[in-house]
Amino acid sequence: MEQILRNFFLFLSKNRFFTKLAKKYGLRFGAGRFVAGETIPNAVDTIQKLNDKGMSVTIDHLGEFIDSKKEAREAADGCIEAIKAIGEHHLDSQLSLKLTSMGLDISEELVMENMRRILDVAEKEDVFVTIDMEDHDRCDKTLEIFKKLRADYDHIGTVLQAYLYRVAEDVQDLNQYDPNLRLVKGAYKESPKVAFPEKKDVDENYKKIIKMHLLNGNYTAVATHDDAIIEYTKRLVEENNISNDQFEFQMLYGIRVERQEELVKEGYKMRVYVPYGNDWYGYFMRRLAERPANVAFVLKGVLGK
Repeated sequence: MEQILRNFFLFLSKNRFFTKLAKKYGLRFGAGRFVAGETIPNAVDTIQKLNDKGMSVTIDHLGEFIDSKKEAREAADGCIEAIKAIGEHHLDSQLSLKLTSMGLDISEELVMENMRRILDVAEKEDVFVTIDMEDHDRCDKTLEIFKKLRADYDHIGTVLQAYLYRVAEDVQDLNQYDPNLRLVKGAYKESPKVAFPEKKDVDENYKKIIKMHLLNGNYTAVATHDDAIIEYTKRLVEENNISNDQFEFQMLYGIRVERQEELVKEGYKMRVYVPYGNDWYGYFMRRLAERPANVAFVLKGVLGK
């Protein structure tokens, strides 16, 4: 049943009709648990509260299914506005974005134009920018663009997904760029031709790339809610005398909040991934797919109980 629900929510996450409907009717029905709001002031307020608890943040101006150059440039403008707000309010926050929202499916020229505009401001404001990884079909393009931008900018990183067979090769290939990488399990529905279908295999591959990247001496963001992976990382850094300054844990806004606070108390750097914006629907559906138990919370919101 859990797999059926997962597939159902992943299907919904890619549905353009429901995405447009969600934009029209706003942030309702429980999504507020995982999304900070629709505006930058909403996001700033959330970041300040998390910073006060000793947590760092990365904000994501949500955007999917960009169909025109105008929409892509508007999405880039939104990212620039967010970076300026982080600088203005002296917040401990980075920015995350998806290249599809920058026009990846339209043209590489458009993406590069938008990314350079964003990164010029990010360097000025000293705000780090992470390029989120999307589905497998866009993996090569995403990494190619990251490499080109990394040659000119320091304040940029990207994401690698442990469920892909190719990921260990990507870790090694990117090592020459001294990359700051966020390592995740992966949240998209992928074919068994390109991704491990079994959780145990994903977990083992995840541990493998965490170890590879840390021992390569690069900054590593371990983005997980899985206690087994968290404990593995703690043992790994202790056994190899790796400084706490070389890695951090990341979790999603609204999920395992108590665990986030525990890690801060234990002295680890904890960064919370905080999405905001009116294009929240796809992100919300993927969170439900990852953990169908979250549906109970949503139903509670719909029923007003």
